[in-house]
Amino acid sequence: MEVRTPAVSGTFYPDGEKELKSLIHECFLHEFGPGKNPPTDSDQKIYGVICPHAGFVYSGPVACHSFYAISLSKSKLAIITGPNHYGIGQNVASMVDSSWKTPLGLVEVDSESALELREYLDILELDSFSHSKEHSIEVQIPILQETFSNEMKILPVSLITQEQKIATQVGSTIAELAKKKDAILIGSSDFTHYEENGFAHKQDMALIEPILKLDVDEFYRVLHEKHVTACGYGAIASTMIACKELGATEGKLLKYATSGDISGDKSSVVGYASIIFV
Repeated sequence: MEVRTPAVSGTFYPDGEKELKSLIHECFLHEFGPGKNPPTDSDQKIYGVICPHAGFVYSGPVACHSFYAISLSKSKLAIITGPNHYGIGQNVASMVDSSWKTPLGLVEVDSESALELREYLDILELDSFSHSKEHSIEVQIPILQETFSNEMKILPVSLITQEQKIATQVGSTIAELAKKKDAILIGSSDFTHYEENGFAHKQDMALIEPILKLDVDEFYRVLHEKHVTACGYGAIASTMIACKELGATEGKLLKYATSGDISGDKSSVVGYASIIFV
């Protein structure tokens, strides 16, 4: 079985087990985090989440809101969709016969689910090279490992092409698979990139509004009209579509903050949002 080695261990998050565990718990307890370690005391049905994917010291506290919210989930499979920032490999890609390594150990790819997804989604290719450098899915995994037992498997789906037609196909097929497997869905994306803090807040709130309404048409309209630089917009859209088909009626914004809110440097920031679909 192939082992997918970390691409951003030691940069986006610590490369030592002890340091990584410590930082994750700091993120949960951070003033911008949920303020508590999991598990949650809420039994609310959550179909999926949107999580940021930057360095843990910047986006980790916001991301932990989503993981805290789903921490009582009994799911054994996390379907994680994220953008392919490097544009290498296939337009839409998963993989089989592999595990993803982090400083917290190995997480197995659910090959059976990947093959099933490929059977019904003809634009999907099974290609490990597409995932080799990409951080958008990788950075979700250590928090997933720390929140759940090692029995949780993953199904990574990376997107180079993110237009609405592709997101719709991906989302609808993921929904069918998630229904059969009782999977939890994670859409990995940051929001506005490298703008002044106030402008980033304004841009991102405009884009978050249709996400909370599960209105994909409006989401793409705002994205293009306002030129919002959310890197994983196709991952957001496919997660919205899948959750809506599974029965979600709305999104809830758990936390929004920028790198500037957290670091204090507000001249050029990246926006992060934690959203759940219920």
